[in-house]
Parts: sequence; structure tokens; C-alpha cells
Amino acid sequence: MPERWKIGNDGKSLSDIYGSRLVKSSISNRFPLVIEPMLSRLVGPRIASATCEFLVFGIKQAAACVFAGSFLFLLAVSSHISIPGLARYDFLFLGAIAIQIVLVAVRLENWREVAVLSLFHLIGVGLELFKTSPSIRSWSYPEPAFFHLKTVPLYSGFMYASVASYIMQSWRLMQLKITEFPPFYLAVGLCAAIYANFFTDHYIVDLRWPLAACVLLFFRRTQVHFIVTDKVRRMPAALSFLLIGFFIWVAENIATYFGAWQYPHQKRQWAIVGPTKISSWMLLVIISFIIVAALKEIFPKQQEVFSADDEAVAATAVETETEDTALA
Repeated sequence: MPERWKIGNDGKSLSDIYGSRLVKSSISNRFPLVIEPMLSRLVGPRIASATCEFLVFGIKQAAACVFAGSFLFLLAVSSHISIPGLARYDFLFLGAIAIQIVLVAVRLENWREVAVLSLFHLIGVGLELFKTSPSIRSWSYPEPAFFHLKTVPLYSGFMYASVASYIMQSWRLMQLKITEFPPFYLAVGLCAAIYANFFTDHYIVDLRWPLAACVLLFFRRTQVHFIVTDKVRRMPAALSFLLIGFFIWVAENIATYFGAWQYPHQKRQWAIVGPTKISSWMLLVIISFIIVAALKEIFPKQQEVFSADDEAVAATAVETETEDTALA
């Protein structure tokens, strides 16, 4: 196989990486095999294939949200659960720990990943301590808590960790591979600058838009390669950051509706969180992504650039290998 098809510094091609793994997902195999033939008779094979792939994509994304979804459910029911001597925020904190233990017990996450989530928990709590301090008050937690650090209930760190959890679950379920990732020093420097801006924007000019421009510049060639059913798909990394940021903003509105925290404009009654927050969440997603990327060790020293023709040939090789496996 031509050397230029190889990605990273491990000497593996896309077909090497993906081909032997395509048959391992029960969702990828069983769901389309059952549904697609029936849909084909109704709407034709192309639409049926695209529909099945879209549905499987939704199922896998829902599975990747196992921690975040469980936490949102816990948040929704917590206002209807009263345990004497246990504050609601403490119930959420203990519940989040229980969810994490279950995920490790059923091997959806391992202890190395838990360590990364703990790091992101600490990063989130550090940001919370500043943003909720009496001199800043960007938002507040209106209910009492025993497990708290100054103005921050400790359960809040799990909301940040859930973002990293989603990325790690997606990485596994969608068999993600990254090409043309920026050099380590640029990625880490951008990560540090984004985090610092969450603090400095209260004292100097907000640099979120220049930082967003740097994201577009540094990640302009970065592609996220993933598998839904049996084909290697790709998406610009910057677009994935924006999409994840949007859905976190949706989740934020749900969370504030259930009283997870409170912005100043929500003190009298709940009101939607403005869409300008999407940019903040997008930048926060990048921090999560870089941390998870470090865990997955995808900071190569050198990466070869894919041409459009090479990717088409690589995808064809994957499909051919899949068909051979099926015939076998």
C-alpha cells in the first residue's frame, strides 16, 4: 500500500485500522440487517442504507451520552426526591459518583479514563470557584450543600467531566481516528489560552473570537474519521466542536430549567440561556478534546496529508475487505 495513505506515526492505513474492526459492533451488524431489507422494498436501497446509517448514528450518540444523560435524568428527578438530612445538591453529588462506579463496573470506562475525568472535574471546579465568587457572580447555586467548596457544590465538576466522558465514549463507539492533528505545542498552548480567557475576560477584552479564529486556523486540515455502520466517514474537527457545543448549550438550558444552577437573568423565573453561550461551550469542548486526545495518544510527530483521491481509495479498500469478510 502506498506510503502516503498512512496516518499518524504507527504505520497503519485506514483499511488496516478499520477493516478488521468493522464486524465487531453488534449495532452496526444486526440493526441494518434487520431494518434495511424492509426499508429497501419501500424506498429503495440507497435511501434505506442512508436511513439505517442515520438511525445507528443516533443510537451510538445516545450511548455515548450515557453519563451525561444519566446525570440529566438524576437532575430532573432530584426535585421530586426528598431524603431527610440530605440536600438536593449532595444527592446529585453522590448520585454522580454512583453512576461513575457503575460505568467502571460494567467496563464502559476504565480507571485511566476515570483519572482523566477527575482531571477535568478539577478544571471545572477551578473555573466554577472563580465564576461564582462574590466579585464575579457569572452564575450561582441557589441551594445549600454539605459537599461544597466555598460557593461551589462539588457535583458541578461532574457536569464538566460529562463532556469528556461523551468524547471518550464516542471515540470508542464510533472508532474515531484523527488525521492532521496540530502539533502538540500548538494544541496545548491553545488549550491553555482558552482556559485562561475564561478568567481574564473579566479584566481585559474577551478574546473568545480571536481564539475561535485560531481554532479554525490550527484545525483547518484536521479531520475526524469515524464509522457508523460499515463505511469510513469524515468530518472537519472544527465542525464537530461547534456541533458538540450546540448540544451542550441545549443540555445547559435543560439543566438550568431544573435548577442545576442559575444565571442572573433567571433569578425571578427561568429564561432561556442565550445562544452566545454556544461559543463558550465550543471552546470548552476543545479543552476536553485535547485532554482526551492526549489520553488516546494521537499527537504524532509527523502526519501525512490525505488527498481526496487517496481517501476514496482507502474507503474502497475498507468496503472490499468488509465484503470479503461477509462472504467468508
